[in-house]
Amino acid sequence: MNREKLLNKYEKYLAEHEKSRATVSKYMRDVRKFFLYAKKSKITRELVLKYKAYIKEIYSASSVNSILASLNSFFRFIGREELSVKHIKTQKMTYCAEKKEITRAEYISLVKTARQKGRRRLGLILQVLCALGLRVSEIRFITAEAVLCGQAEICCKNKIRTVFIVRPLRKMLISYMKEQKITSGQLFVTRSGKELDRSNIWREMKSLCTEANVEPEKVFPHNLRHLFARTFYEAEKDIAKLADILGHSSINTTRIYIISTGAEHSRKMEKMRLVI
Repeated sequence: MNREKLLNKYEKYLAEHEKSRATVSKYMRDVRKFFLYAKKSKITRELVLKYKAYIKEIYSASSVNSILASLNSFFRFIGREELSVKHIKTQKMTYCAEKKEITRAEYISLVKTARQKGRRRLGLILQVLCALGLRVSEIRFITAEAVLCGQAEICCKNKIRTVFIVRPLRKMLISYMKEQKITSGQLFVTRSGKELDRSNIWREMKSLCTEANVEPEKVFPHNLRHLFARTFYEAEKDIAKLADILGHSSINTTRIYIISTGAEHSRKMEKMRLVI
């Protein structure tokens, strides 16, 4: 079987196993890049190890491990597990780079800028993502029906969780529904009625950066989910509850979301007063 037919079968396999669209897209992209590197060479473990060394020169350790996860999944699918290679061992970070995480003040600035520019829908999308801790792919579950009953049933990664729409946000969404004459279905769609995708939202968010005085590299949908996680944990200190709210199967995933910035880490260490 030629490679293209094999890739089509793999894509169908991922979809049948209820992988999210973003996951399917990412896995397919990673496997295709490997085939571009391999060209017409026979796929051997030696070749895979060479590819691993090649991508280590280009990407961060976490990105390399993500690519290897895609390849190993594909090798299992074709019954060639002997081709799988080990991930790079990395030490768990105790803090994150401050320039990567969006702050509460920066988030507020983005929302206010959206309002000032008359972009009500975008301002609401920002608040839905951040106030409810949603993945951008989950925004489709914010429907008129969900808003009216005050909670949304989120189905993602073969799991269903209930997300409560907080009262102030619910009032704003009901007002938006009345203004837009929305009585059923998704709240946030394109002019043609199609579902907003990740790229639409990402592009609109980026357009606020200059006026909001926020660094563009901090502005993307998933960073708002991280802000929700850090804010919740600071208030409640309950990582198990946070994992449930975010829809994580493992608390280890949740830990990544609540890592403090380097500045916060430094302040906490100074409070220990161990320098005499």
